[in-house]
Amino acid sequence: MAIEIVEKYVNELIDRSTLEEPVWNIEKIRQGKKATWDYIDGCMIMSLLELYKVTENKKYFEFAEKYIGHRIEEDGTINGYHKDELNLDHINEGKNLFTLYDLTGKEKYAKATANIYQQILEMPRTKEGNFWHKKIYPNQVWLDGLYMAQPYYMEYEKRFNDRKNYKDIYTQFFNVEKNQKDAETGLYYHAYDAERKMFWADPETGLSKNFWLRALGWFSMALLDTLSIADDKESEEYAHLLKMYQDLIASMLKYQSPEGMWYQVPNFPGREKNYLETSGSSIMAYCLMKGARLGYLPEEYRAYGEKAFNGICDKYLTTVDGSMSLGGICLVAGLGPEDNLRRDGSYEYYMSEPIVKDDAKGTAPFLLAYAEMCRKN
Repeated sequence: MAIEIVEKYVNELIDRSTLEEPVWNIEKIRQGKKATWDYIDGCMIMSLLELYKVTENKKYFEFAEKYIGHRIEEDGTINGYHKDELNLDHINEGKNLFTLYDLTGKEKYAKATANIYQQILEMPRTKEGNFWHKKIYPNQVWLDGLYMAQPYYMEYEKRFNDRKNYKDIYTQFFNVEKNQKDAETGLYYHAYDAERKMFWADPETGLSKNFWLRALGWFSMALLDTLSIADDKESEEYAHLLKMYQDLIASMLKYQSPEGMWYQVPNFPGREKNYLETSGSSIMAYCLMKGARLGYLPEEYRAYGEKAFNGICDKYLTTVDGSMSLGGICLVAGLGPEDNLRRDGSYEYYMSEPIVKDDAKGTAPFLLAYAEMCRKN
């Protein structure tokens, strides 16, 4: 039953959206702003393109191509993209340019990828060599940023730069393993301050205080998507990255709830205010099913992904007055900056952020997981 109703849900989302006002960007809606070049919309368009590959439903491709194409000039200029902000989030939507170039052959998409790659070349770095998460977050590495940038970086290097910077990509992942992985749980802390100056950072380790489900999901997906793009599968670096992915998935499975989902702060199930969260659970469903399909994980792990997907449908996919919605989505969570002391990485902070419906940070990975469910048939 869950599979049958998901298509109805995604069609409703598209039908209620325009190129300027997509219904899935709740942050923009709350700010009263129109859509621009945004990682949130980038996630959603990626899911539509993935669904198109699986279902061959032209509606998904046509909306996605119009949405991205509307923002790309013939010379590759991207309307609404601000490279000089040096924000890794801005890179994420660029992943769709590769797919659209393959599907349409339009040169403007290839030209636009080069504009985004220029940001990669200009990103400031920590002393270990990792990209700062954003210019406004100096010397900070967030798990989210690995997903936003590294699969794009790998794709560009493979297609257009003769793989010259593969080592840099791998090294950035390995630095995260060295600096942010918790030996006891196998999980990764949300963020790391290389200078150990931020109010949220441990003065000795530079680490934030907690594990956050969606950040762990983003990092899992960064590992998986980078592995699936890379074409040096015989290298030691590739083997190391694969082991990181496998180990993280195994660690995450220890915290999967009986309902199939994961908690907002996954290592504290049952703690007051903690809740089963949709976006991170959807990402894990996707990572489990795709990882098993590609042979990166044992085949039986697919069942854990299916359990997660079905658990999300059972708990949060609802119909009210004829309209469908997907609930249980944490709207946003971050750390700092210095003038925002509320975002301190505490357990209480992660419980304080709004829980919303239909935001693409949840709906997009949910639809990516749905695409993996469809691939079974």
